[in-house]
Amino acid sequence: MTVGVGVVGAGFISDAYLENLTAFPDLRVEAVADLDVERARAQAAKYGVPRSGSVADLLALPDVEIVVNLTVPAVHVEISLAAVEAGKHVWTEKPIGLDRQTVRKLLDRAREKGVRVAGAPDTLLGAGHQTAFRALEAGRIGEPVTALALFQTPGPEGWHPAPEFLFQAGGGPLLDIGPYYLTQLVRVFGPVRKVTGAGGRGRATRVIGSGPRAGTEFPVTVPTTVGALVEFARGGSAQVLFSFDSAVRRTGFVEVSGGLGTAVLPDPNRFDGSTVLHLAGGAGEEEVAAVGHGASRGTGVLELARAVRGGVPERASGELAFHVVDVMVAVEESMERGAGVEVDSRVEAGELLPVGWDPFSRTL
Repeated sequence: MTVGVGVVGAGFISDAYLENLTAFPDLRVEAVADLDVERARAQAAKYGVPRSGSVADLLALPDVEIVVNLTVPAVHVEISLAAVEAGKHVWTEKPIGLDRQTVRKLLDRAREKGVRVAGAPDTLLGAGHQTAFRALEAGRIGEPVTALALFQTPGPEGWHPAPEFLFQAGGGPLLDIGPYYLTQLVRVFGPVRKVTGAGGRGRATRVIGSGPRAGTEFPVTVPTTVGALVEFARGGSAQVLFSFDSAVRRTGFVEVSGGLGTAVLPDPNRFDGSTVLHLAGGAGEEEVAAVGHGASRGTGVLELARAVRGGVPERASGELAFHVVDVMVAVEESMERGAGVEVDSRVEAGELLPVGWDPFSRTL
């Protein structure tokens, strides 16, 4: 039996989700909700979704089993908790929340209610990353010991029509981009035990560069460049840099080194991409092409739905998302204190998807 889904948030990212969710045979999208009910109605009509309205309207629908939370980060926990209280499973965009206390409350309440909370990024369920992880687990570069992750751009205000939230509390490159890279690193090295962060704010204001509000100036209240040394509980370390201040673009770069070589992994903000192995001892370079499905945004929702029906753990779990929030908050604390900060939470990454996992087949 297919799983009913309701989408909360009809903004910029909802197109990518709705295009895919309405194409997966195991799901049926029952409703779209938004504070702007007209915008929700337009998105529902665009994708052939039968109902639209307010968040309360959507949560009252018995056919909605999973709520897909695409709201702004500042209200992620509020909306997810309301869905949990209504007895719904939740898939939430990243970050799952902005602090440890409220996210912990959300996950504990979900456990009490017998429902699940899972969250982005689901890019790591894409064929590119699943292939990369299989290569690493096969020992192609030996035991991973160190990594370098870089994301540098001038910032999203040049292309995003409403970018203010990305430069306010809950935004910035750490909380907006960090989940992709840090989740990938946790998948490779295991949980983080300590971080040491540094960074700052490049400019006090920014100007919207596209859309109907182009030319509008707005304030920046968070660091726009953040670097950190990340140390892992099972050994190994990584250096990461996330910046909205660089005129030189370096995105999607994650390099993992082990005793037998170095792997350049696919862009953690994408679902596809090859892995390039640079093998030690003069063994040369090898490109490992992605093997697997071709789906994108919304893959995690489908994987959650199948896990619920199958009674097995979901791979992009709320506990994994919580650990990444714990790491990012610790980086912020380290920047404030000028010293390293221990990370208390621990998590184990889920199993890899089967090579033949097909989101476009009917399995339920």
